[in-house]
Amino acid sequence: MKLLACIESIAARLDQAGVFFGHGTANAFDEAAWLVLWRLGLPLDALDAHADRSLDAAELQAIDALVAQRISTRKPMAYLTGEAWLQGVPFHIDERAIVPRSFIAELLADGSIDPWLSESTHRVLDLCTGNGSLAVLAAMAWPEVAVDALDLSTDALAVAKCNVERHGLSERIRLLQGDGLAGCNPPYDLILCNPPYVNAASMDALPPEYRAEPALALAGGADGMDFIRQLLHDAPAALGEHGVLVLEIGNERAHFEAAFPQLEVVWLETSAGEDQVLLVTREALL
Repeated sequence: MKLLACIESIAARLDQAGVFFGHGTANAFDEAAWLVLWRLGLPLDALDAHADRSLDAAELQAIDALVAQRISTRKPMAYLTGEAWLQGVPFHIDERAIVPRSFIAELLADGSIDPWLSESTHRVLDLCTGNGSLAVLAAMAWPEVAVDALDLSTDALAVAKCNVERHGLSERIRLLQGDGLAGCNPPYDLILCNPPYVNAASMDALPPEYRAEPALALAGGADGMDFIRQLLHDAPAALGEHGVLVLEIGNERAHFEAAFPQLEVVWLETSAGEDQVLLVTREALL
């Protein structure tokens, strides 16, 4: 069987099995391509170059075993491969942390946050750092900036440590453990935060792929705003005079606006629209 035909066959199998996508891919074909190329040890962008490659029986058997594991466990592919990509940057990942997928990564890559910064921007906090991907991308985006990466979970911080070391950023990224802003070392010029924000009803309806991730990093209480309420209360004391907070809230804009009807924020455009990530200044929070 040719490699491309194998991918098409697996895509049909994944669709038929009803697996859920959203941890690095958005459809069955892309997931199948990732699965096959990874299993064969080929670059994930090498499909066109290897589409006509013939696969032998041993290769097909290895691929079939990985497909069966993906379907039977319903674990995200990133957990099965131990690697995920965000803005073209590879990250180690395992079940101690959620799979990196924050839309804040797009804003770091395309410079959308830069107009809110200045030459005096020196210190950044990645709050709820999880696997550390946003801290790494922030350090890459702004080479003169020092980054603190804070999380409640010591397990997640162990994963973040792997990624900080993987990208040679141990001298610029400091890992901190704490609940919310407790344990940080203010003031910060910028706080990035992709917190637990999924509301209770949505948590109950999550597909198994999301249930494979640590609930601590997802569940935000009845309306998804439990962590965010405390964060917005505490953030002014952690921000410098001209500091800003960039906050991801996913599909919870309605709940956010109901909880903070008077708060003046700026909605930042991402590939998912203008309702996933917001920016709020220290002045507005005060």
